[in-house]
Amino acid sequence: MTYPQRLVPPPQLTQPSPIEPVLFEVKRLIVGQDHLLERLLVALLARGHVLLEGVPGLAKTATVKALARVVGGNFGRVQFTPDLVPADLIGTRIYNAKNAEFVTELGPIFVHLLLADEINRAPAKVQSALLEVMQEHQVTIGKQTHFVPDPFLVLATQNPIESDGTYPLPEAQLDRFMFKVLVGYPSYEDEIVIVERVTGANIVLQTLLNPEGLRHFQQEVERVYVDPHVVLYAATLVHATREPARHGLARLHGALLYGASPRASINLVSGARALAFMRGRPYALPRDVADLVPDVLRHRMVLSYEAVADGLTTDMIVAELLQRFPPPHIDLGDRYVG
Repeated sequence: MTYPQRLVPPPQLTQPSPIEPVLFEVKRLIVGQDHLLERLLVALLARGHVLLEGVPGLAKTATVKALARVVGGNFGRVQFTPDLVPADLIGTRIYNAKNAEFVTELGPIFVHLLLADEINRAPAKVQSALLEVMQEHQVTIGKQTHFVPDPFLVLATQNPIESDGTYPLPEAQLDRFMFKVLVGYPSYEDEIVIVERVTGANIVLQTLLNPEGLRHFQQEVERVYVDPHVVLYAATLVHATREPARHGLARLHGALLYGASPRASINLVSGARALAFMRGRPYALPRDVADLVPDVLRHRMVLSYEAVADGLTTDMIVAELLQRFPPPHIDLGDRYVG
């Protein structure tokens, strides 16, 4: 394949990231969730949504609330329950008898950061109400279209160990989440620090950003240079989930019923831009893509019944993909090659 000539001058060496103070401020309260915090910030910078999965008590909700406090803007939380209806989320039209007319009452979704707590406890009708707003940042109530604030991000949590009263998220909605992050238990050392902070003096986080500042950072991320080799690498990884035999992964041919959509390739590239920005680089590298592959792909692949019966998981498939296609080294014009 012939690549176009580079459209930007050779990039400069890495510099301290301007988003680091936000990360450090959140870490004053949240301990042992470095991977989670990094992915949340990447999603914020890349205008993506995040699904957090973990057992109760791992500070998923506390992390989202702490991040919302530091980045500023309006924050809203919706506790998803089986009796929730779409109007509880997006709003509805109410008849005003005094004026003899209908007025629109907007729902709690009209905020900058929306925490959808235990999202898998709401039925399909409520889940479908999120599809439009997550993709198009607007909702339709009656015949009127209402736009949510900019920036707008959905940070959802779900509990993987409970099945009573839960509804699996439809694939169409899962695909709209940029990342699915698995939140694990803290280490022994981190747990000691967690107990000390929770039982100690109250920690008040400072607000370091506002919606205008976050939009500025998002625009800076959009200017991060992406070499054609990086795009090719992302597309190769995603396409291999749809046609594994063509990419030397014949063993996975019967394991995958459906692979990842092109939205996964887009998220890998846009996420790599944000990750490069956080790492102080004005250009993305293939290893930025590789670092994001598990969180971007794990919820976008549908396994066959035989694969599930054999104990195969999507994370195992991701590991095999990265083993087959490790991040290539490219030279972007300075002494940093990787």
